[in-house]
Amino acid sequence: MSGTTNGNATYTADEMMSIAASRELRGGVVCFVGIGLPSEAANLARATHAPECSLIYESGTIGAKPEVLPLSIGDGELAENADSVVSVPEIFNYWLQAGRVDVGFLGAAQIDKFGNINTTVIGGDYDEPKVRLPGAGGAPEIAASAKEVIVMLRQSPRAFVEKLAFITSVGYATGGNSREKLGYPGAGPSVVITDFGILRPDPETKELTLVGLHPGATVEAAKEATGWKLKIADDLETTYEPEEKELQVLRDLKERTEAARKAG
Repeated sequence: MSGTTNGNATYTADEMMSIAASRELRGGVVCFVGIGLPSEAANLARATHAPECSLIYESGTIGAKPEVLPLSIGDGELAENADSVVSVPEIFNYWLQAGRVDVGFLGAAQIDKFGNINTTVIGGDYDEPKVRLPGAGGAPEIAASAKEVIVMLRQSPRAFVEKLAFITSVGYATGGNSREKLGYPGAGPSVVITDFGILRPDPETKELTLVGLHPGATVEAAKEATGWKLKIADDLETTYEPEEKELQVLRDLKERTEAARKAG
């Protein structure tokens, strides 16, 4: 997907993905945010329909309000206007593991049909992989303990795979009630947002099912971008298009970020 037109506005598949993901955040929630696409969507939500959501980052910032998107969890931009900055152990022990985080917002390199995530290695074995990824960070704990998890990533056969090379963060394990048997307090992934559409777990099997298509996307293209036999909801919906304000706020945020990085 390249560009789609909404009235007088043209938007990209990536913009649609970020806007669709931002809409999943409700006002007033405590959201533990990952760097990259999740941070973009979460800050868009805070700047539009959910100004009261509290963004937490792994480095210890609570109520972060960055003017530009952070390069990493250690970016000083996160602390600049945060409500509070605490230690990393406090973020995990007092906030996350104690059940005070409503939503975990994560990205991934790979995901399987049960919402398990790989951000560690691809190909070969662990010691000598073809690709070594950034690693786990706090994602395994977020996936285990947040009350629900939102995942964002671009959909392709390399990202949506039948079998993960490495399970970094557990979604629904092997499906069904297998996650419950592991004893994780959080409910697991509630939604996966891609540049093609929206997937949610089947209530019984927990297999990710395509429930919504973004404008311009097709079921056939979504299936081709998936490494397993993708299930399609009977009542498949179409994502409503970006509003002018959503597009403008998102583009302003990205322009400020680009300008700040060039200046730095």
